[in-house]
Parts: sequence; C-alpha cells; structure tokens
Amino acid sequence: MPLAIAPRLLAAVTLAIALSACSARYQTPVAVGGDDDDAVCQSRGYAQGSPEYVACRKDRDVQRNAATARADRRQRDLGEYMLNHPDRP
Repeated sequence: MPLAIAPRLLAAVTLAIALSACSARYQTPVAVGGDDDDAVCQSRGYAQGSPEYVACRKDRDVQRNAATARADRRQRDLGEYMLNHPDRP
C-alpha cells in the first residue's frame, strides 16, 4: 500500500467508527413515540403514585416492548428473506 493512501484510509476508518457510535440498538421505535411516560400519564389526569398512573406507565412499557419486538422480528424476517432469495434485490 503506498504511503499516500494510508492517511486517507485511516481517516475513512476513523470517520466510520465515529459515525457508528451515533447509532444505537434498542432505540425507542417511532411508533411508540419518544414522549416522556411521566408527562403523558400526568397529562391524562393521573396523579403520580395512583393505581391509574401505575397502570398507565405499565401500558406504555408494554407498548414500547411490543414495538421493539415487532421491529426485531421484521429485521430478522428481512434477513432470512435475503438469505433465501439471493437473486432478488
């Protein structure tokens, strides 16, 4: 490898590593929304600590976990489809 290419390659690898740090697995899916659970449940009129508030927070957790599971399943299904159909883009 010529010495003139080495700095460019090093810069490209460094940039790729820096950009990969911006992505994170298990981010909140868009379908659930990035709203603050506390603010959402309080805006519905539930006092903090009340049974309705606790149920609201649990429901939000269940919705978030279901959305994450759906996203994971879709990603896995897409990967399997691509492995089983290499001739189709």
